[in-house]
Amino acid sequence: MKLIRIAVLASLLAGCAMNQGTPGSAQASRTESCKAASEQEIAALFDRWNQSLQTGDPRKVAANYAERSILLPTVSNKPRVTVAEREDYFQHFLHDRPSGKIDFRQIQIGCNSAVDAGLYTFTFARTGAVVKARYSYTYRWDGSQWLITSHHSSAMPEK
Repeated sequence: MKLIRIAVLASLLAGCAMNQGTPGSAQASRTESCKAASEQEIAALFDRWNQSLQTGDPRKVAANYAERSILLPTVSNKPRVTVAEREDYFQHFLHDRPSGKIDFRQIQIGCNSAVDAGLYTFTFARTGAVVKARYSYTYRWDGSQWLITSHHSSAMPEK
């Protein structure tokens, strides 16, 4: 748990550092307003993502991700950093008709950013397989919607 908290804090601090800008830059001269968000709103983002899985359409799943984002998926060794790579991953992942359920989570909210990390279970309707995994999603408010900026998922190491 301590490692998850450290990773979450590092992600939030990195997001804050990226928003500082340099003196004289256009970014430094504007004041960023923070999107008010609740834990329930951030928790609902997983539900949105999970519902997009139910469509069976990899483009709809990939639409949850910011253009500049990274997916470190459960069942692939390859990091997915482009829209095409994420769609390719979900094309294969969706074949077994997955559905996720959160088992444990911790949410932290920053200025226009949020982290949802914990444990989830996937059930695959086509095969009946059940996979328990760890996850972390980082989100960024783009001015109109929350998008995933990083998503890490890995199967639980202990059986």
